[in-house]
Amino acid sequence: MSPTQLAAAALVAAASTVANPTAASTRNPEAQPPAHVRKYVADVRLAGTGKLTWYGFHVYDAALFVAPGFDLANASAQPFVLELTYARRLDGKGIAEASRDEIERLGFGTETQRARWHDQMLKLFPNVEKGRRLAGVNLPGTGARFYFDGQFLGSIEDPDFARAFFAIWLDERTRAPQLRENLLKGAAAMRTAGF
Repeated sequence: MSPTQLAAAALVAAASTVANPTAASTRNPEAQPPAHVRKYVADVRLAGTGKLTWYGFHVYDAALFVAPGFDLANASAQPFVLELTYARRLDGKGIAEASRDEIERLGFGTETQRARWHDQMLKLFPNVEKGRRLAGVNLPGTGARFYFDGQFLGSIEDPDFARAFFAIWLDERTRAPQLRENLLKGAAAMRTAGF
């Protein structure tokens, strides 16, 4: 399987994907959050971690950082950071294409919006190697900023894009429900399953 195919399959977490609830991220929950997380989320805390595997391949560890009182019912109106630490090489083009396809599957955006978002992601997302970290920051009313190993990568300034992109992991219709559950395990207010 090519790196592009693996990236696409891993991101969308096809039906056979299993998120292992007992295999927490390698991040120490007591450790200080990275600077790019503290910059955007006041009084930040780690809500949860999860490990994504696909047909036995460890793809990445995920960590969700939120502020106290994080409310999933109104997630897009709050700053939060989702960080993925990759366990293998993945192609940036494949990540962008899989993101576009999953956003469409979830029903976000118009065809024109998705095409624009896809073009922006193609320009933004790098190829990743084992141990590299890609973080997305939700900025309410603005869009999403991205960091690669803690260094600013770029932004997509469109709140509709941010909502659609983070829904890949946080929406109740995600293809990786166990990973979603693990990421939200420590979130303060889960009064609703919507995103």
